[in-house]
Amino acid sequence: MFDVRACTDQDEYGRAIGAIGQYFNPPPSEDFLERFVEILPHERMHAAFEGDQIVGGAGAFPFELSVPGGSLPCAGITAVGVHPTHRRRGVLRSMMDTQLRDIHERGESIAALWASEETIYGRFGYGIASWAGDLNVPHEWDAFAEPVELGGAARFVTPEEAGELFPTIYEAVRRERPGMTSRSEAWWRNRQLRMPEEEASAPRRYVVLELDGEPVAYAIYRTHFSFGGGSATSRLVVREALGATPQATAAIWRFLLDVDWMATVELSLAPPDHPLLLLLASPRRAHYGFGDALWIRIVDLPAALSRRAYGEGGPLVLEVRDAICEWNDGRWRLEDGACDRTVEEPDLALDVSALGSAYLGAVSFAQLHEVLRVDERREGAVARADALFAWRPLPWCLEIF
Repeated sequence: MFDVRACTDQDEYGRAIGAIGQYFNPPPSEDFLERFVEILPHERMHAAFEGDQIVGGAGAFPFELSVPGGSLPCAGITAVGVHPTHRRRGVLRSMMDTQLRDIHERGESIAALWASEETIYGRFGYGIASWAGDLNVPHEWDAFAEPVELGGAARFVTPEEAGELFPTIYEAVRRERPGMTSRSEAWWRNRQLRMPEEEASAPRRYVVLELDGEPVAYAIYRTHFSFGGGSATSRLVVREALGATPQATAAIWRFLLDVDWMATVELSLAPPDHPLLLLLASPRRAHYGFGDALWIRIVDLPAALSRRAYGEGGPLVLEVRDAICEWNDGRWRLEDGACDRTVEEPDLALDVSALGSAYLGAVSFAQLHEVLRVDERREGAVARADALFAWRPLPWCLEIF
């Protein structure tokens, strides 16, 4: 049997994170752990003990996640790992069960993660809730469909100045776009604005775009220099580029695409409706990839469904199966933005993982019905559910956590 509990000190914390560190080279350093505990406190890192030996770990960042029409307390699942000596012995299930109950007790309505292995988390109630891909724009195809005046002035800033200017722009975008995580001062400092030693040969650059003295867009990027065949073959790799308005977004991207000597500009984790795809005159040349991104787990069903916005539509009764969070199991009536238990006959029946997929609006009930993930009990219910849950813009999480 395994005893799963929260870490109580830095020694247990390091050994718990060391479970996922078994698969990385090098393992987490003391310096890393000292920074990491600022954003993932001891009590949010669970460890699985066999006697006095830690054989697994599972963490949960405490933040908020933007959802359609608002923002909710969310557990950002991270650093989940089991020692290779203890695979297939129930360690992961014990940790996930304990972690979900802890999340519920803390009043966090949803949990979110990036799945390193996509076959693992469905059985714990997580569902694919957003999509993302890589954009690679060759210089010869970076013209915009319509001319865009840069407007304002772009300038480089220090990490310290970026910490003052960038968060306001980020929050303006987060208010409009589901799937984005809140960021504390420590999160900005340790993850977005720190200069890691391993990046010394190609350091991050921080640019702010100001209009009438006010910051309206920013970019964080790196350049990787190379030269071949008599021409520059360098790459500009964008970590983040956000604008508080459509004009600011277009302007910051025009700035990035116009940096000299770059053969390509690259962006990872772009959503399918990223503005750049329609700004470009030749979007097919951008070589957009595609894959699953954020996964969502509904932890407190009535709270999660009552605290997002909806489209037009009448009441909807859902019969939800949840084998782990039994408090979610049963029939729920959603009407006028409120969700309550009911004994009425259901319109739709589905597993909680399918509801997680539909929650942010990127996966439709029609899609889930077509792949046998939703059972339509009342004719027309799938279309009504899609009218309620559909949302634009699509969810976008800018970073893997």
